[in-house]
Amino acid sequence: MAASAASDRGKESAIDVHDWLREVAGHTYMRVTRLPLEELDGWREDPATGNIHHASGRFFTVEGLDVRRPDWAVPAWSQPIINQPEAGILGILLRRVEGVPYLLMQAKNEPGNPGGPQLSPTVQATRSNYTRVHQGRAVPYLDFFREPRGRVLADVRQSEQGAWFYRKRNRNMVVEVTEEVEAPEGFRWLSLRRVRELLSVPDLVNMDARTVLACLPVQEGADEGEEEFGAAVARSRDPRWGSAHGTAEILSWLSAIRSTTDVQASPVPLNRLSRWRRAGGRISHESGRFFDVIGVRVEAGGREVGAWAQPMIEPVGTGVVGFLIRRIDGVVHALAHARVEPGYTDVVELAPTVQCTPGNYDHLPPGARPALLAEVLEAPPERVRFDTVLSEEGGRFYHARNRYLVVEVDDDPVPRHPDFRWLALHQLDELLRHSYYLNVQARTLNACLHGLAHSPAGQPVSGGVR
Repeated sequence: MAASAASDRGKESAIDVHDWLREVAGHTYMRVTRLPLEELDGWREDPATGNIHHASGRFFTVEGLDVRRPDWAVPAWSQPIINQPEAGILGILLRRVEGVPYLLMQAKNEPGNPGGPQLSPTVQATRSNYTRVHQGRAVPYLDFFREPRGRVLADVRQSEQGAWFYRKRNRNMVVEVTEEVEAPEGFRWLSLRRVRELLSVPDLVNMDARTVLACLPVQEGADEGEEEFGAAVARSRDPRWGSAHGTAEILSWLSAIRSTTDVQASPVPLNRLSRWRRAGGRISHESGRFFDVIGVRVEAGGREVGAWAQPMIEPVGTGVVGFLIRRIDGVVHALAHARVEPGYTDVVELAPTVQCTPGNYDHLPPGARPALLAEVLEAPPERVRFDTVLSEEGGRFYHARNRYLVVEVDDDPVPRHPDFRWLALHQLDELLRHSYYLNVQARTLNACLHGLAHSPAGQPVSGGVR
């Protein structure tokens, strides 16, 4: 059941992609069973610290983190966090057919996915996985990325969720090939434009694919858009159209915040965390908010390993992630927030305008509540350009979902605010050529903004909220 990019042309309707994912799900399986953390095969609790680690010493550990931020509304807290110091590879193969870029996508299921297989990169593997610590099968197509066979279009290390990972990073890669590359069962060539359109479908394109798509140079698959709003988005990817703030000014602003923000994040024993309780086989905050650390056992067909157990983070509630966008001299700009998260390598990264789980702030001081949340959630329908629920990385997070929105405004709601800046869309693209500037949520929205180049004016791209 091999297929080339050429033979997949013209077979890319949304129904067809869903049918393919269902077909893959029918040929494979994944059964996920919750287990108490104490009963996870291959995992150990350190008797002195309570930290949870794999018997091999690889993969990841669940540790404690103590955070001090004296200048903030919540000056100190502690929490569990995943420490996974090794860098994985997230890679997509690209091939042109009659000038049209096609991507080799994988239908991959993860234990934390809310609805089965999702569109994933060609390669999605941690170092422990691709060096086969699990003694399972080799990762397909890995050699195209470890020693790149082809033209490298993107190769940059990027962070992941700084609230749940401690200094986690992955190598995001796109490699263009000219040779025919077979797509066996579980893989399929899809046009870049089609993949971008599928970002509007809830829970379809996984987080790892979204971050790689965001790092792809903008000229790949670019077009002018078919309607007024789409044309404005496409035009705003061209640096010749200018911006409200020069890129050097943006970098200086971010460097100043990084240099003056006083945040101390120190690993501490998991069993000494204040206000976190281990009971009923899980670790939870005493308020019932934020997230739990749970255990699962996985039985899977079509994976490198047929069965395993692991801890996972299960968030409480669906998050809200939104960019306010605004046209300045005809160029679409996004309002970026310089956001502090304890797990970031460099203290601060540029985040969407709003990034939160609203229920987590109900018991906190008013100053801790995210600015502009109402502007995102209460926008008139005609101002909402994108609105879809997308799930996060299913290998470490269980049913983690965020509602991603793009809302257009006419005026600046926070003029001269020290933590926000308007960036032209081409500046987002430029910063993505470098490490640790845009966080993973901003990268997802940047990928979704590429898809808006094809949407008619006044008609939001929406997969519905469910």
